[in-house]
Amino acid sequence: MILVTGATGTIGSQVARRLAAKHPLRLMTRHPERLGDACADAEIIQADYSDPPSLRPALRGVRAVFLVTSNPLADDDGPFVHAARAAGVRHLVKLSAAAVADEQANDLITSWQRRNEQIVRSSGLHWTLLRPRSFMSNALSWAHSIRSKGVVRALHGASLNACVDPRDVADVAVRALCDEEPSGLAHLLTGPAALSPITQTDALSQILGRPLTFEELDVAQARRQLRRQQPHAVAEALLHSAQRQHAGAKREVTHTVEKLLGRPAGSFQSWVSDHAYRFADRDDAIAQSQH
Repeated sequence: MILVTGATGTIGSQVARRLAAKHPLRLMTRHPERLGDACADAEIIQADYSDPPSLRPALRGVRAVFLVTSNPLADDDGPFVHAARAAGVRHLVKLSAAAVADEQANDLITSWQRRNEQIVRSSGLHWTLLRPRSFMSNALSWAHSIRSKGVVRALHGASLNACVDPRDVADVAVRALCDEEPSGLAHLLTGPAALSPITQTDALSQILGRPLTFEELDVAQARRQLRRQQPHAVAEALLHSAQRQHAGAKREVTHTVEKLLGRPAGSFQSWVSDHAYRFADRDDAIAQSQH
């Protein structure tokens, strides 16, 4: 049995879909109603990291776990890893972040991920760490302004990030969960090129077939935007991360995806082409999604 946590999220949902028809699969979620019927072959169990007793039935009989936690203001990994060890889980595949390997990254979110990695490393279980750069799907945060105004707004328009296709991250996770790979591996996952918000805007414009304008936010504007969506501490961590990107800390391209999967990492252009309907007007989106 394989357990996937975070099954309603960007990576967890992709991992679940890849495993559902091929392996005994259990999905752990706080909100089973959000799963829909995409994983009809999977067992679904409602559980919460903050409720340790709920973790025991989720982990019963499980061989390998895909572990995703998302709240940097909570200690979710510790109780879960303790419960996994008690349940006899053999392998933890942990979704982490590329920034943990950067000594200059000391923001709240990166520090939290480092602590999580240490919990996994010291668990006594076999483990694999996935350290992706930013997801290409983060461009969906621009979808509303693209639809309504033909505008992309971001901080530091020329800064580079070797962003990665979430589907590649999911494929690497499935490989780790299903194969008997050596324990103690950390995979830094990037896309095939380092891109800036300006070059992403150009790619979106070309593929969507409409003119788009890029507008650079200053730090105060970006802070106000983030504070509308995130707690203060998280917003400040994201601004710190953006500053490191501006300084060039996220431009390194690795070939790990290709080495692990035997094919090139997916490009941003390919990701946009496959998700163009997400940036279209509602009626156009419905029509495109049906083709």
